[in-house]
Amino acid sequence: MKKIYIVALIMVVGAIAMLTMAADEMTTYSNFAEASKTSSQVKVVGQLSKDKPMVYNPEKDANYFSFYIKDSEGVEKKVVMHQEKPRDFEMSEQIVLTGKMKDDDFFATDMLLKCPSKYKDEEVYINNK
Repeated sequence: MKKIYIVALIMVVGAIAMLTMAADEMTTYSNFAEASKTSSQVKVVGQLSKDKPMVYNPEKDANYFSFYIKDSEGVEKKVVMHQEKPRDFEMSEQIVLTGKMKDDDFFATDMLLKCPSKYKDEEVYINNK
């Protein structure tokens, strides 16, 4: 077998492997009602409920942060993240969370913050893998 065929075969196998891994990380946008019906990861877009408590106590546990958001349908749920609280979190206009529903809480692994006009067109991506 010629070397070029071997190289081409390795490249095809590598491309298939990369596409398979990328497909595993792809999630769909949904709301809390749809997220509670599935066991796979979803993305929920919402706004921070500023009238509800945020729990972050770095002296006790620096990797526990909980807060409430309201999704696009107006449903409000508690969100739990096992990472530190992002700086200027309270100023975010919109939050995109990736995670799963467990019981009645949403456990997020990734968070994307859309900041207000002061930081227009800037987004902060927080990844916890």
